[in-house]
This record gives sequence, structure tokens and C-alpha cells, in this order.
Amino acid sequence: MNSQHPDRTELVLAVTDPAAIQPEATESEATQPEAGSHPWHRFVALGDSFTEGVGDPEPGSEGGLRGWADRVAEELSEGQPDFSYANLAIRGLRMQQILDRQIGPALALKPDLITLSAGGNDIVFRRSDPDKLAEKMDDNVGLLTATGATVVLFAGPDWGATPVLGQVRGKVAIFNENLHTVAARHDALIVDLWSLRELADPGMWDPDRLHFSPLGHHTIAAAVLTALGVPHTLKPLEPKQLPARSWKEARSEDLVWAREYLVPWVIRRLQLRSEEGLAAKRPQAGPVFGVGRLPGQFSRGSAA
Repeated sequence: MNSQHPDRTELVLAVTDPAAIQPEATESEATQPEAGSHPWHRFVALGDSFTEGVGDPEPGSEGGLRGWADRVAEELSEGQPDFSYANLAIRGLRMQQILDRQIGPALALKPDLITLSAGGNDIVFRRSDPDKLAEKMDDNVGLLTATGATVVLFAGPDWGATPVLGQVRGKVAIFNENLHTVAARHDALIVDLWSLRELADPGMWDPDRLHFSPLGHHTIAAAVLTALGVPHTLKPLEPKQLPARSWKEARSEDLVWAREYLVPWVIRRLQLRSEEGLAAKRPQAGPVFGVGRLPGQFSRGSAA
């Protein structure tokens, strides 16, 4: 026998040994996100109308708005039975109001993931100094990251092509550069809306040209998840809809929710009330889809 050729027995073992047969993963298997493949369990979102979800109306969401933060929470809840989410954002607030009213309640919830967006109303409507705004952010971002939580900031979008708003383009650009410095100093993540090319499409914006449309919020949610390094099921230009619930599911869920979440929500609503009578839509951290429903149950396979 030629010693250069393998023994027949070795060939048989090589073929029949399961370890020797490693089929290649199909394209769908290779790109399928892993459920629950992230370290976070409690997400709290801070900010103004951008984070509240204005421009993305959804009767099935708390407060009648969905927005990028809800969409992020939906994906993060996938495969995480103990995942909870609170959204303290209130439209119209300026930076100092956000910091004064939301930082404390947010820390009391003991989150391990925090998003903070503030300063847009100051720059757009008050023509505030972007350097002074950044100084305020710097101290508070340091306070948030000192808890050990992952903190995500947002560089503002480019309103250069929008009449009137284009006049503040330079201030937004300066503020964005400052935010990059703040994020680097405190090891925070930053989602750069200015460089997110998809947002140049008019379809990403609400007709008021100030807020994002459902498609825009969907696109930003995907950008946030990408910045976090989380596998997700959000597809470009295909925003998901919240699926309808059965009457039985809704009623059984409401009974538990009323007892465990309604009363605390009312109390916090009074505490967080602004001069205009507005309050956070999700002041208590709770399951994304409500008590009694598996977190993430409706986030997969429900493309619009």
C-alpha cells in the first residue's frame, strides 16, 4: 500500500464522524439576530419631544406616541424576560429643565442603559450658546456614567435645507462637536444624526419639519441599536407596526397593570408635571409590552 494515501478505515471515520461534517450556514441563518444578546435589563430614556416620540403617533403605545425609544426597547426586550423600560421625556422642555426634572427620577430607577437628548429646543428656539449648553451636558453625563450605566447621546440632525431653521445650522454643528468631546471624555456612546444620510430623505420627517416621521423614528432606532452593537430585526425603510391584541389578552393584562403600574404612574405624573401640564408617558420602568405578555413577543415578524 502506498504510504502517502490514507487508510480506508480513516476515510470511513472521516466521513461518518459528525464532527467532520460541518455544513455551511445558510444566508438567513448567518444573518439571524440572537435574541437577548445584550447585557442591559433596565432602559430609561431622557429628553424632549424627540425622545417622547412626537411625529410617530401610535394609539397602541402609552401616551399615543411610539418613537425611536419605544422601538429600541421593543428590540432590546427580545429574549430578556426581566427587561424593563421607562421614558421620562416631555415635549417642549429646554436642556436645564430636562436635567433638573429627569436626572434624579432616572437615577432612582437604577437603569443600566440611559439615553439623553437635550439642547435642541434651546438652539432652535432660543438661539442659545452651544458651548454653554455643552458645559451643562458635560457635568450631567459624568453623573450618569458614574453609576456604571451605558449612556447614549445624540448629535443633532442637519437642518441646513430647511427654511429658517437653516439659520441655526452653525450652532447645531458646534454643539455636535462639543457632544462628541463630552462622549469621549465620559466613555458614552453617541448616535450622530448629522451624518445619518438616510435622514436627508423628506419621508423621514414629519410635515412640521421639526420632528421625525414614523419612518424617521424607525431609522433612528436602528442607528441606536447599531451603536449599542445589538443584533436586531429592524430593516431599512420597513418600519414595524404594533400587532393588534385580542380582547381577552388586553383585559387580563389591564387588570394586572392597573394594580401594579397605574397608581405609581399617577403619582409620578404629578411629580413630573410641567408648567404646560404635560408629563412623561412612561415614568415607571416596566415591561415593554405590558404585564402578562412575554417581552419581545410582538417585536419579531411584524413588518409593516
